[in-house]
Amino acid sequence: MWRMLWRDKPATVAALVLALLVLVAVLGPMLIGDEANAQDLTRAGRAPLEEDGWLYVLGTDELGRSVLARLVVAARTTLLVAVPAVLISLVVGSLIGMWAGYHRGWRETVAMRVADVILSFPSLLMAVVVLYVFSPSARNIVLVLALTRIPIYLRTARAESAELASRLFVDAARTFGATSSAIIMRHVFPVVLPTLLTVATLEFCFVMLAESSLSFLGIGIQPPDVSWGLMVSQGRTYLQTAWWLSFFPGLAIVVATVSATVLAAWARLATDPAQRWRLTLPRRQRRRAVPTPTEVLQ
Repeated sequence: MWRMLWRDKPATVAALVLALLVLVAVLGPMLIGDEANAQDLTRAGRAPLEEDGWLYVLGTDELGRSVLARLVVAARTTLLVAVPAVLISLVVGSLIGMWAGYHRGWRETVAMRVADVILSFPSLLMAVVVLYVFSPSARNIVLVLALTRIPIYLRTARAESAELASRLFVDAARTFGATSSAIIMRHVFPVVLPTLLTVATLEFCFVMLAESSLSFLGIGIQPPDVSWGLMVSQGRTYLQTAWWLSFFPGLAIVVATVSATVLAAWARLATDPAQRWRLTLPRRQRRRAVPTPTEVLQ
């Protein structure tokens, strides 16, 4: 897997970007200290590279706070919202989906109808309503985003496990007296896991963009906490005079989401035995190996 990742340069760059983002989110706030909230009105509104010192390389905001320091702290806040929301929805949705898909019958019917009810409401609109009624906080954002994304994993795991329930290796395990829970965890879950991880990588992008959108609307992360979406929202007033206040956090959101999307596309091929051989070919041969639409029709 590491060799295939190294041979795919875009996926390698995406993985390095995400690894750097995690390191910055974990270690950055400890190195920055209180610089993200340190106000200095004598440095207010300074452009990038206008002030001395590496903390001010990206400029300062209207209160003289370092944009770089706030970006580092905001990375931790954004990940603390996106990662738990994805993990909660992944665990809950996949367990219910595999249980319903394996047993079929009324279990599958009830699970799918509940998923249809949740999906009938736009996820972002539901989050806006819930956060407007209750106090907007990181915990509430995680819960409401996790709830709205559970049906995605539920439907995916249900479809995969329903197809696997009729496979010969599952029939053999059932014949030897294995319980349903043992079959699901030992035989169905390892096969479904690559698909779920690919979906989770893509959902990470959606959850991060949703949190940024909620913070931009003013019902997400609240000051004195800071997130990338909140930084974009606070800097929109100064777009004509201080463009860097919204540009750099917006750029961080774009880079993180694009990197996660590229890595998800690579992971889908790397975990699929029928498509993995494409990653072992040089890039020129890989392009030739992709069939044209005429060849597909023939």
